[in-house]
Amino acid sequence: MAGRGHPMTYEERLVRRTVGISISEAEDLTSLGFGAGHLRDAAGEIARHLLALGARLVYAGDLRAHGFTELLIELVARHRRDSSDARLPITNFLPWPVHIGWSLKEIDDVVQNVEAVADLEFLDVEGQTLSPRGRRKLRARTPTTRDWRRGLTTARERLARESNARIVLGGRLGGFRGSLPGIVEEALMAMRARQPLYVVGGFGGCARAIAYALGLIPGSPSAAGRTAGSEFNGFTPSDLRNGLTRHENETLARTPHIEEAVALILRGLAARTPRTRHS
Repeated sequence: MAGRGHPMTYEERLVRRTVGISISEAEDLTSLGFGAGHLRDAAGEIARHLLALGARLVYAGDLRAHGFTELLIELVARHRRDSSDARLPITNFLPWPVHIGWSLKEIDDVVQNVEAVADLEFLDVEGQTLSPRGRRKLRARTPTTRDWRRGLTTARERLARESNARIVLGGRLGGFRGSLPGIVEEALMAMRARQPLYVVGGFGGCARAIAYALGLIPGSPSAAGRTAGSEFNGFTPSDLRNGLTRHENETLARTPHIEEAVALILRGLAARTPRTRHS
């Protein structure tokens, strides 16, 4: 075992990270020359590299068929790093309004499908974890508008507490059920918590609106993008605190090449993790 002050390897530094990933489809994806498959592939490449290096991933997903949570589970089966860490490599937080309408059978089926590869946490309306017994005692009902707004915000607050860093890409600017577009709210919480934030803006949506607002890419966003970006008034690229230079963040914000984006994210994460360990 290495002694005090021995430099950690790149992989060892990544093992110490719990990374939140925020992703959803964007309205302007096709106008940028992409389809849903490109966004899924991009997210998959980012997650694959992080998992292979031993990072843990946290995500708030609804477990829809062919969604990102399903992709993560597939990736774990192929790329999970051998580790003495007893924790599973993915924690999926289910916000209150997502699961409150499920039947007991649906709950049992979901838990059975993911329990080998992911920790599944059912959250109450305040973002606290419900015990399996507590969740089973709840009667299924249709969530209200208030349920959606409160439940999504508290789930995102929980994500911020559980993460060391956050990556955002895509994200719908309209048609959202919470108080803000999801990726906008999750990025804001990361910045307010002074966590490293990586803005992959090449796939449009909320991430691109954030990049515009921070001055990382030139041009004028759509009206919806300007509205979303206004939430970042007062922030600058230095508030990303992600281990990358201004030029590197500009590259990450505009690149359509996922290999380049992955390399920058990994470089930044490694730079933001302590480089020494104790014996």
